[in-house]
Amino acid sequence: MQPAVLVPDAAAAAPVSAPVANLFQAQFDALREYAPALRREDVAARRARLQKLANWIRANRAAIQAALYVDFKKPTAETDTSEIWAVLVEIKHTISHLGRWMGRRTVGTPLPLLGSRSWVQVEPKGAVLIIAPWNYPFYLAVDPLVSALAAGNAVVIKPAEQTPATSALLRRMAEELFRPDEVLVLEGGKDVATDLLRLPWDHIFFTGSPQIGKLVMRAAAEHLSGITLELGGKSPAVVDATANLRDAAEKIAWGKFLNAGQTCIAPDYVLVEASVKEAFVREITAALQRYYNPDGAGAEQSDSLARIVNPHHFERVSALLADARQRGATIAAGGHTNAATCYIEPTLLLDIPAGAAILEEEIFGPLLPILTFDTLPEAADYINARPKPLAQYVFTTNAANRRFLLDTVSAGGAAVNETIIHVANPGLPFGGVGNSGVGKAHGHAGFLAFSNEKSVLRQRVGFTGIKLMYPPYTPKVKRLIGLMMKCL
Repeated sequence: MQPAVLVPDAAAAAPVSAPVANLFQAQFDALREYAPALRREDVAARRARLQKLANWIRANRAAIQAALYVDFKKPTAETDTSEIWAVLVEIKHTISHLGRWMGRRTVGTPLPLLGSRSWVQVEPKGAVLIIAPWNYPFYLAVDPLVSALAAGNAVVIKPAEQTPATSALLRRMAEELFRPDEVLVLEGGKDVATDLLRLPWDHIFFTGSPQIGKLVMRAAAEHLSGITLELGGKSPAVVDATANLRDAAEKIAWGKFLNAGQTCIAPDYVLVEASVKEAFVREITAALQRYYNPDGAGAEQSDSLARIVNPHHFERVSALLADARQRGATIAAGGHTNAATCYIEPTLLLDIPAGAAILEEEIFGPLLPILTFDTLPEAADYINARPKPLAQYVFTTNAANRRFLLDTVSAGGAAVNETIIHVANPGLPFGGVGNSGVGKAHGHAGFLAFSNEKSVLRQRVGFTGIKLMYPPYTPKVKRLIGLMMKCL
């Protein structure tokens, strides 16, 4: 995931040898002081807090839409589905299941411990930090907030400075709904992030690029803070010859060009079986016309297409396009850019030579490379030769092909004959593997990320079977231990 310019360099996040003054020490101490009160709250109090948050989101729908449009002209329909609806689904799911999540989970007792009882109970971690990115600046701040509040934590949110209108809205939301020692939104740039990362958080939840994720992990290591890293990578979409090509093209085009390609789980490239490449290119080109140019006025006039968030990222994505073209790649559709409005047309690229930057870097923009393969093992080998992706998309009607790709390719998550929407199911843990992330989020997985699962064993008072094996280790005790070993 590209968005996350948080710390100026590795040294800024590196462990410090001596204490330094921290601008946010007082706020941090206040959260730590109030955290025990949140810890003691029952399920009804936590549900009420989450319901209050849901009510605020519904009442401020228009304000959320406006903020996202100001920040990068995000279509209101996309804001509704990918920012507002997704959070409300998460809240509803969490409220519904919270009682069970907070309850004790009993476990069995092995024979040598007969007479004891064991269970697992969850407790909040305490004071936690959420560092949110700019690409889905509302959803990716509030979704982990839901999990953190459900688990009973005090929370600081550091929103992205690249989307100031949404950051201001998040601050207003926190001020209207929560005590400042319960949920606090701290706006600002690298200096704010750097100071926050120097504090001894009980957990840090970061969404952003693998490069910055490494710096966040290094800072967390100074205090052995718990950490969840939602990162990214080059998520592949594999289309075999048995796939319904129109269906696959429509779903890949939607998933790729949603939010102008600025989505961590967007298909980063397509691997299409060579025998159906030309037919697939025709179908996805037609899909782009239906989505973004239905009246022939040009995609730049479409109100269904977001813009690149700022000039810096516009130049980065434009450079990937220019490098591919200079190396001999051909454009099957799109290719137009406008620096004045940070507009990049949805673009399909073919014949991209090895070594092109667009095949090495996460694109995070509306450029889609289309590559070919002859056999499924060839496609799997291509993916597995690269860092593990956050998402894997498989388009096939052949069950054996589906099983092969799901079993052979390692990825944080996967969808079959679909893109993107697996993230919208709160029953599915969401997260990466290896370079694409550490830990899981959403639903019960998100609740556990912000919780400590405390293991408890309760023993009876007086005689127990274990006492028979206390020292001194007489022959009788040794024989008893030997019998116990034979039972294993």
